[in-house]
Amino acid sequence: MKKTSKKISKKDNIWHWSVDVEQLKKHKEAYTIWKLEHLINYGLQGQKLDEKLVKKYWDKLFLDPFYKKYLQFLLLNKVS
Repeated sequence: MKKTSKKISKKDNIWHWSVDVEQLKKHKEAYTIWKLEHLINYGLQGQKLDEKLVKKYWDKLFLDPFYKKYLQFLLLNKVS
């Protein structure tokens, strides 16, 4: 993917320097996973997580280990 520095969108207010977001948006599942990872690992910036999406892609999310354990406890009611 081409590396650029631009906002995801005006409403998202998320910046990412290493991803061409327009290209990524063409692949809906990959974009959704990337956006969830980005929001969880780098901050929600006033947005809310969609609990159903987090649960759906749980096994595919590459998250900070501490965030993942905390979310696992909150969302999945599990302690690892």
